[in-house]
Amino acid sequence: MTESAILDFDVAHAAASDWKVATDALITHLEVPDGANVGFLYATDHHAGHLADIADRLMHATKIDTWTGTVGIGILSTAGESFDEPAIAVMVGTVPEGSVRPFGPVRESTIELDLLHREWIENQHPTLTLVHADPRHPPVAHLIESLAENVPTFLTGGLTSSRHHYEQMASQGRPLALEHGVSGVMFSAWLPIATGLTQGCSPIGPTRTVTEGDENILKELDGRPALDALIQDIGPEYAEDLSKLGGSIYVAFPVPGSDMNDYLVRNMIAIDPEQGWIGVGEEINPGDKVMFCKRDRESAEADLRRMLRKVKATHNKEPKGGIYISCLARGPNLFGPAGEEVAIIRDELGDFPFVGFFANGEISHDRLYGYTGVITLFF
Repeated sequence: MTESAILDFDVAHAAASDWKVATDALITHLEVPDGANVGFLYATDHHAGHLADIADRLMHATKIDTWTGTVGIGILSTAGESFDEPAIAVMVGTVPEGSVRPFGPVRESTIELDLLHREWIENQHPTLTLVHADPRHPPVAHLIESLAENVPTFLTGGLTSSRHHYEQMASQGRPLALEHGVSGVMFSAWLPIATGLTQGCSPIGPTRTVTEGDENILKELDGRPALDALIQDIGPEYAEDLSKLGGSIYVAFPVPGSDMNDYLVRNMIAIDPEQGWIGVGEEINPGDKVMFCKRDRESAEADLRRMLRKVKATHNKEPKGGIYISCLARGPNLFGPAGEEVAIIRDELGDFPFVGFFANGEISHDRLYGYTGVITLFF
């Protein structure tokens, strides 16, 4: 198996309130490549509870028995976005036999995964793994770190977003819908793949040092009340009315050792004007580095385009297929209702097949992110 192996993908997207009608529409529009042997399936949570049925119907129509996917409040594909409406998107493809390995669910430890798939891992040396995870599962952050460390592999993926069933799909043979834990597919090192992460928030002030913090309370930055530092960084527009901060201003934690100026964005959950304290959706420790950042469409689009160009440059050609996982707070909530985020991807990378969903948290390498987009491209 070599990087010259020919990859071929096709995608279909259908909106219908009846899952059978939507699935049959997918089957009608799919042009299944010769030798197709892997499928990626994403359905909005209107069809949660039927993910296994959808995959089973697709499996019999396409003769593909390896599937992965999940449900989301929104899904996306080459054709556009379906947000908060009943829809299904699917991508099927041909990859070298044996180069994709489904697994899951992993609920407590990655030891079992290693035991079940050790021979394949030793032969194929997977360098990238697509994962879907249940945000309700308490050990999920630990499992993601452990999977990246112990396989070892670079992770891309996202947390399922739903208002009821949190189904995932990772099967070879009879499709089974999974809840809780982590599942996905590992990709052989011989597959030509690239991945990238784009931020949805941009820094608006300097990197500061936590000089006093307790649990999730940010008390002092650089030796003075945290709120004073926030007001200095956000400027008069927001400082005059702190109620404007919600949905616009966040706290970011730079990733130590990153050469990508990478950072984790977390919500501000409360402000105490009397004490000058800020409540943050992350554990705070003295010595931590933090910065404040702003969420806006212009900076998010600029960073998305930067990331797409960089990933494309790794192979200097148009991709054959892809998976794009975006935050629920992006898509129509940031770029507008007309599928602008998908349009930007097509503008930068061309008209190629890709699918994905809007996640409750994004996964890149060994960390959980927020307000980001994560892309995986097959070349």
